[in-house]
Amino acid sequence: MRSMTGYGEAAQQVRGTKISIQVRSLNHRHLDLQVRVPREYLGFEEEIRKQLRECITRGRVDLFVNRFAAKGTERTLELDEALLRQYLGSIKAAKKKFRLAGDLDVALLTSGPDLFRVRDNEVDAKAERGALLQALKSALRKLDQSRQREGRQLAADMLFQVAFLKQTSAEIEARAGAIGTRLIKSSGAVKDSNGAPRGDSEGEAPAWAFKGDINEEVVRLKTHVAALAGALHEAGSVGKKIDFMLQEIQRELNTISSKVPQLEVVQLVLAGKERVEKIREQTQNIE
Repeated sequence: MRSMTGYGEAAQQVRGTKISIQVRSLNHRHLDLQVRVPREYLGFEEEIRKQLRECITRGRVDLFVNRFAAKGTERTLELDEALLRQYLGSIKAAKKKFRLAGDLDVALLTSGPDLFRVRDNEVDAKAERGALLQALKSALRKLDQSRQREGRQLAADMLFQVAFLKQTSAEIEARAGAIGTRLIKSSGAVKDSNGAPRGDSEGEAPAWAFKGDINEEVVRLKTHVAALAGALHEAGSVGKKIDFMLQEIQRELNTISSKVPQLEVVQLVLAGKERVEKIREQTQNIE
């Protein structure tokens, strides 16, 4: 069982360039991927999303990819030699025509407009793809470890609540049975040859029996609680499954309290509902 909350990061070096990835996941009803990559890696964005979908089925995921190029490798300073030749030719022609004195030197390079230009170097993204995916794999592994670690903590707390529900179910069964016995005695009802309560006329059950017989509800309640305990040990995405089981447990508790409205049973039902709500709160964090 995994929590939907976690964090992972990793980095790789390739040809002097550092690629770092940070990924975090938060609670969300569905899978919501937010991927931010530098423009050099836009061609790999769908591949990154595919990797995320294979690892995560539920939650909001924020993934950040950063690329740090080695100093001096991002841009290149270029001299426009053709323009410099035009400068030199024009200056020599002006000197000759107007009989100007003086020699040409490197000062011309710094004073002549547009002789130099800065160009961004093209990035060979394909050559960096392997390092990018390796960093992604490492970051997702750490994210998964983080989610599993928190999932184990959530499971431990939820199992404690489930143990209480098991005990409550048994107590409800015992209390309801005791109440039924008291009602039989107080109403003066007799039993048939099979030991079942009988009404005033042959084959007619007393009115309270229709309202107080909760055997089916208790059996279903115990079954749902046992299934819930089993789901907490399952791997993969179980959050929705747990939420469904909690709804079924809640339904059985409601039916029991309506059939046996005696205070001692109602109090047990309320205690059970309280545990169900605590588990439900934790379930909001489960993938």
